[in-house]
This record gives sequence, structure tokens and C-alpha cells, in this order.
Amino acid sequence: MGAVMVEALVAAGIAVGSGGVVYALAAARVVKQYERGVVLRLGRLKDSVRGPGLTMIVPFVDRLRKVNMQIVTMPVPAQDGITRDNVTVRVDAVIYFKVIDPADAVIQVEDYQFAVSQMAQTSLRSIIGKSDLDDLLSNREKLNQGLELMIDSPAIGWGVQIDRVEIKDVSLPETMKRSMARQAEADRERRARVINADAELQASKKLAEAAGVMSEQPAALQLRLLQTVVAVAAEKNSTLVLPFPVELLRFLERAQPAQAEPVKSAEPVEAPAPPPAAPSAEPAAAEIPPAQAPAEIVGEDGEIDSPKNL
Repeated sequence: MGAVMVEALVAAGIAVGSGGVVYALAAARVVKQYERGVVLRLGRLKDSVRGPGLTMIVPFVDRLRKVNMQIVTMPVPAQDGITRDNVTVRVDAVIYFKVIDPADAVIQVEDYQFAVSQMAQTSLRSIIGKSDLDDLLSNREKLNQGLELMIDSPAIGWGVQIDRVEIKDVSLPETMKRSMARQAEADRERRARVINADAELQASKKLAEAAGVMSEQPAALQLRLLQTVVAVAAEKNSTLVLPFPVELLRFLERAQPAQAEPVKSAEPVEAPAPPPAAPSAEPAAAEIPPAQAPAEIVGEDGEIDSPKNL
């Protein structure tokens, strides 16, 4: 009897031990470092959130939901929309978010990842309709911030925090791409013409100053001509044409009399005496001495009395 009782006790101990091992295996759960465990006991949420490591639950009574606390990178499918300036575009984006409250992520929303994805798509369509094409192409940082605020507002109630939202690409129709290319080309051409005109203005001022310096020294024109000849001869040319401008000859012709002309004095100069009159070819009439000339005397009655009457 004693041996049978001992065997029964040993069998019972083995059974209890086996049952304990099975219970421990069924109750043991491992939560990873980047996860948190939410326990639902008979459908009710337990207040405590299980941290990383080995944790025990009541088998068939508790249900453990593991929530990933890492930052999730979710691509937003490309959305077609019309901008505020009536341009059809196709925009896709990427969203970065993470769970900050595991209990709310399990209780408040059925699938928080799907909910964030749908909210991102609708917010992206809305931001496209409120923006101009130029903002989508050049002012993306401001649009990213607005898109992040639009998604983050409802996500806070789901225990989810939006970390960052980025617009990846903006696809335009081919006609719009050609129009923008022509616009950019025209703008580049305008800037090139303005720069060229500015360069011509500056060069003309420098040439005017150089012409003023050369006009003081006529020999400078000859030196400039020789420099031009040297520059042309440096090229691989077998024929050298030396132009001699006519304006240079005219300039030299005007410069020589200007150098030979005496300096005029400001003091008055006396006029030279007139030259003596040339002798006449005809003989001059002989002068009659006064004694030999007949005298004529006018009387009181007005008649002329000859010397004989006297």
C-alpha cells in the first residue's frame, strides 16, 4: 500500500509540475524593447501598460496587445488635384509618425496606421487646392508645416504624434512643363540682354575716357594701332590686312596747324603805318607861284575886277 501511495503522489506531483509548466508557458509573454503591452482582462483595459521584458498574464482571461513605439515611415499615395490657379498636378508625400500613448492607439481607433494614412491623403488633397503652383514648387517647407498641423490635430486623440511630413514630388502635365521651360528661357534671355547692355554702357564710358586720353597725345593712336596689329598677327593667319582709317589722317591734319599757330596776345597791337603812295606815271602839274598867278578881286557890286581895271 505504501509503495502504491508513493507512486500516486509522485504521479500527482509530476502532473502538477507539468500543469504548472504549461500554465507558465501559456501565461508568459515577452515584450521587446521598442514595444509596449496593453492588457485587456475580460475585455476591460488594465491601467498598467506592460514594459519591455518578460511579463505574465492570466491565460484565457487576459489578452495582450503589443504596440510598436518606433517611428513609422508611411508613404502617402500620389493624389491628383487642382491648384488655386487652376493647374492640374499630381503630388505624393511621405509621413513620419510614432505612438506616444499605447492605450489610446488600441482603444480609441481600430487601426491607427490606416487612419493616419487616410487622414494624410485627404489633407494632401486639401493643401493642393489651397496652394498655388509656385508654392508647391518653391515653398514646400511652409506647405509641409501646414500639412503636418492638419494631420496632427486628429491624430493626437489616437495616441499618435506626427513627427514630420514631406512632399516628395510634384508631377506636372507635359504642356505645363513646356510652358514653364519657355518662361524660364525667356527670363534667362532677358537677364542676358540686361547684363549685355550694362556691359556695353560700362565699356562705352571706359572708351570715352580712353578717347579723351588719346586725343591729348596723337601718338597714342599709332601705338594702339600697332597693338592691334600684334594681336592680329598672333593668330595663325597667312594674310594680314592693315586698315588705315581716314579719320586718323584728318585728326593728324587738324593737329599740325593747331601746334604751329602762334599764341595770340591779349594786349592791343598798333596798326602799322600805311605804305607810301606809289609814284604816278603822269607828270604832276607845275605849281604856279603866287606872284605869277593872276589875281581876281571881287568888288562891292559882286562883279569880278580884273587886275587891269585896278
